[in-house]
Amino acid sequence: MPQELAKRSEEQVLKLKPFLDEWVDRVETPAYIDSDPVLFMHAFSDREDQLLAGFFAAIMAWGRRDVVIRKVRDLLERMDHRPTDFITRFSDKDAARFRGFKHRTFKPVDMEWLTRILQSILHKHDSFEHFWEACYKKAKGNDRPLMSVFHEDFFALQPGTPRRTYKHISNADKKSSCKRLYLYLRWALRKKSPVDLGVMNFMPPSELMIPLDVHVARQARALGLLCRTYNDWWSVGELTEALRLLDPEDPARYDYALFGLGVDEEGIPEEFLLNPSFAS
Repeated sequence: MPQELAKRSEEQVLKLKPFLDEWVDRVETPAYIDSDPVLFMHAFSDREDQLLAGFFAAIMAWGRRDVVIRKVRDLLERMDHRPTDFITRFSDKDAARFRGFKHRTFKPVDMEWLTRILQSILHKHDSFEHFWEACYKKAKGNDRPLMSVFHEDFFALQPGTPRRTYKHISNADKKSSCKRLYLYLRWALRKKSPVDLGVMNFMPPSELMIPLDVHVARQARALGLLCRTYNDWWSVGELTEALRLLDPEDPARYDYALFGLGVDEEGIPEEFLLNPSFAS
């Protein structure tokens, strides 16, 4: 039977704001970039290169960050560090570039078909942001989660994509937390950040959901911001709703605070703990 957790009232959540704001300021600094996959967006000056390199970096952000960085660097080297040009000109013979590539459950066939889909997006929509914008408007018009429409329309562009590749793009209809896609949108949408580039504008940062991974969820439960015990789509909504009380215009900024608390050796001070069994 799932453990029953205590949850903060709205008034109690607001009392956490000074503590969490301090942690955001401590973690969200330029020094953060070099040890995080977001560095691949910063590595390019061309906006489309930033968006495409960042997309691969985000969907591969699974496991230790140093390993992720090494694998993304390997992938971009296979693209000659020119992701837009490589994707736009991709042909059957270029599939050999991915031979031997592996990261977690990503295999060469996945990178080939993800590249083919991105090529279709660039040919049909001119830019990756225009595709995101079309998905966003469709989701709004049909009252569906953005990540459900994104998944659906992404793979519709290449119906021959192997089913195994579908798992690499999250789907809110499957109740996934969609952590990696919302991490990407955090990088691409948040403005005036020393880390996140804010190079897309199709959606306001106020609508971002928290990129929920196991570490962020653990700290959120310890603080009493999240009482659901599964890391799924409903937990994303519950935690994001709590964080919007702290900053309605930019709730995703608190991803930095929860991440920082998760890696801090001292952990959460006892005075802020509501569910101590989840403390680091």
